[in-house]
Amino acid sequence: MGEQEEEKGFVIRDRRGRGAEQSSGASSSTAPLESEERTGPRTQAESSTSQGEDTMKVPVTFSSFIFSLGTSALMLMGETIDPRQPAPPVNLPQAKEIIDILSMLEEKTQGNLSTDEESVLRDMLYTLRMKYVGMTSTKISS
Repeated sequence: MGEQEEEKGFVIRDRRGRGAEQSSGASSSTAPLESEERTGPRTQAESSTSQGEDTMKVPVTFSSFIFSLGTSALMLMGETIDPRQPAPPVNLPQAKEIIDILSMLEEKTQGNLSTDEESVLRDMLYTLRMKYVGMTSTKISS
């Protein structure tokens, strides 16, 4: 295999907020390409990590983690976030697994959470359990 057949990766460039730099001409847009060719292509993980760092500045908290898991469980039980989108497929075993994970977290973190964190976890578990019981009892009686 010759040098011409060498496989090259792709590069994602986020140009938001660079209005002044874009108008500086084509020479500035070729400089990053040359430096990337010398160092080799970036892996997909490296590209997504650097892009994710630019766009996601919100810190992950215990409450946001609980909310994320709860939202996933609700979606697995057929809830939609956007009413214009079709309902996601129902997967009750996976929803139950997330509920069990949240229950385990409640047990393992007992006495170590702030009042707000404890409230978020307790309320999320209540909501998920009630929805799950409602869905399974409807499915059984049908």
